[in-house]
Parts: sequence; C-alpha cells; structure tokens
Amino acid sequence: MLAYKTLLLVHFAATWAMLGVILIVQVVHYPLFAQVGSSTFAEYEALHTSRITWVVAPLMLIELAAAVGLAVVRPPEVPSVPIWAGLILLAIIWASTAFIQVPLHNKLISGFDSAAHSRLVATNWLRTGAWGVRGLIAMLLVWRYSNAAA
Repeated sequence: MLAYKTLLLVHFAATWAMLGVILIVQVVHYPLFAQVGSSTFAEYEALHTSRITWVVAPLMLIELAAAVGLAVVRPPEVPSVPIWAGLILLAIIWASTAFIQVPLHNKLISGFDSAAHSRLVATNWLRTGAWGVRGLIAMLLVWRYSNAAA
C-alpha cells in the first residue's frame, strides 16, 4: 500500500526532525537564555518565539496529520498499539506546548524571569522525552511495516 508507506516515511521524517529541533532547543538554546542579558532579553525572546514558530509549526502539523493518517489507514500487519501510543504522546506534547511552554514564553516576552526560565527548561524535558519515545515508535513502525511487506 503506497499511501501507507508514504505516510510512514512522512511521519518518520517529521518526528525525527522535531526530535532534532527539541534536543537543540532543550540542551543548547533554552539554557543559553540566561546568558542573553536583561537589557536585550525581551527583544531576544520575541524574536525567538516568532522565528522558532516558522520552524516547528509546519513540522508539528505535518507530524500530527501523518500520525492521524497512520491510525486511519493502518493495514492489519501493523500493530495499533504503537500508533495509538504515538498519538497519546502527541496529545501530551501539544498540551504541554499550549498550557505550559507557550504561557512561559509569554511571560518571558516581558523580560527575563529566572523562575519562568527555570520552569521552561525543567518542563520542556516532558516534550523532549515524548519526542524521543515518538522517534523510537516511528522507527519501530517503519521496521515492522518493512518486515511485513517483505
């Protein structure tokens, strides 16, 4: 089934792209917020927020569409558990983004706040871990489908 194979590859690519982005943001970018300096931080945060959106929004939407597509057109040889686990992880990622990370970024736009910054770094590990597990699930799905199709 060509459509499913295409969805698997799009899903794999979007998930791994987001895993790369979130790892760079979590390990490099967010910790460096504390080094920007208070006089320029508000402008820096506003630029970060607007620019990162252009990178992550399309990838997150593609990943979501592909993950839903995998669940809708799943062939019988592909197990449903990893697909649904991946969707649950996406729900956690999206909820964390909307209800934790975005409000913290909105607070930081007013200026550097060490408590908000610490909370941003700490809570973002949830998304980092969830995308890490999603990356493993995406690999498992590609591997499982390749072996079933062979």
